[in-house]
Amino acid sequence: MPDFSIEDQYRGRIAGIDEVGRGPLAGPVVAAAVILPRDERLPDILVRELNDSKKLSVKKRDLLFAIIMDCAEVGIGAASVCEIDRINILQATYVAMRRAVDQLGYVPDQALVDGNRDPGLPCGVETVVKGDGKSLSIAAASIVAKVVRDRAMARLALRYPQFGWERNAGYGVKKHMEGLGAVGPTVHHRRSFKPVADLLGNLA
Repeated sequence: MPDFSIEDQYRGRIAGIDEVGRGPLAGPVVAAAVILPRDERLPDILVRELNDSKKLSVKKRDLLFAIIMDCAEVGIGAASVCEIDRINILQATYVAMRRAVDQLGYVPDQALVDGNRDPGLPCGVETVVKGDGKSLSIAAASIVAKVVRDRAMARLALRYPQFGWERNAGYGVKKHMEGLGAVGPTVHHRRSFKPVADLLGNLA
């Protein structure tokens, strides 16, 4: 389970940073930067329950999201489908992370970034592989990013019900692929991703 052992190596405001949405065929990539209080203001439930967002139920993520937003400093950033197609998903992920840090309103003293690459932040960076299972701050960021993105995809699903985005968040599962075959790509599909590019090529 994640804890503050990595954060405790640093002084000042430590931002955990994570992203969601590198793999889907549709929708933006979303990143969050979260600075948790490391004193009595931190609710016990976050110490007990924070974890990699993928390991939590929707109900638990929604509960923890609300608590994080109430007690922590949070910045949220995204990169659009157009940006993903123009600069590639890796660079778009870095853009989203930098925007998330910008939304904090100040430069943190240190960033802990999930993964193994520095996204080019204006502060010290420690990359942490599988950080959402090691650092409470990164785990909090993973939850914020996932809830924000999932809710955005659910809103888009109201306009594009053929793809099941309210359940699959834009990943290339059967329902999504069936929708692509039936009605073709939307403006929210990543044309640089092979399944969409192949379909566009067949339609040309």
